[in-house]
Amino acid sequence: MRRVVLAAMIALGAVGIARADAPKESVEADASTRQVAITSSFTGTEILVFGAVSNSMQPSPEAGTYDIIVVVEGIPTPAVVRKKSRVGGIWVNTQSMRFASVPSYYAIASTRPVDEIADRAVLDTHGIGFDHVRMVRAVQSRTDATDPAELETFRQALIRLKEKERVYVKSDFGVSFVGRSLFRATIALPPNVPVAPLTAHVYLFKDGQMLGQYDSRVMLQREGIERYIHETALTRPLLYGIFTVMMAAGCGLAAAFAFRKPA
Repeated sequence: MRRVVLAAMIALGAVGIARADAPKESVEADASTRQVAITSSFTGTEILVFGAVSNSMQPSPEAGTYDIIVVVEGIPTPAVVRKKSRVGGIWVNTQSMRFASVPSYYAIASTRPVDEIADRAVLDTHGIGFDHVRMVRAVQSRTDATDPAELETFRQALIRLKEKERVYVKSDFGVSFVGRSLFRATIALPPNVPVAPLTAHVYLFKDGQMLGQYDSRVMLQREGIERYIHETALTRPLLYGIFTVMMAAGCGLAAAFAFRKPA
């Protein structure tokens, strides 16, 4: 009997060691393109973010063992949100909030709603989801809102404005598994996407715990006449100003000649 118990204990110990030595799951990902050319005829595009779960224990794509969240965000930029109120029958700006740092572009796709994937503390730490986007307030002015409820109101208003401009995009079921470990997500870039580097963050979750993260970069660059005009405006402002005035004058003379009344 003692030999049987000892053998069982040795077997359980071996299983425990095997589990401890088992490789952990991790995530690797990339984007379908590392560079997007912005020209005068740019009407928007899509980038494909794809990857795989290393050492996947998922039996099938539909099993739901893992959750994937893809966040693509642009560089931080300042922003101002103003609130209008009716004063003496006239609508005027009565309150405002200035942000020193707000993502210029923010797109998020996930296997399901992010609030069902992880706790709020985890989402806040990594800035995952519209309710958790990192927004840094600027120095207050006398018209800035100070009440916490009002601060959240301004924050949500800014997100709504960004959504209306299509530079903040959310897709709760935008990530899909196409195998035991392979996954993919499509991120839309609108025509007005800010021309700046984008960072794609891919997060791997299991039972609410983050198992891994992978980051990659996507460069947005002006090309053709768009790039030449932009560089001229920055490096040779006098030449750019003279050229702009001459072009406006030429267009005005052409319009006057084309639409002149016959004698």
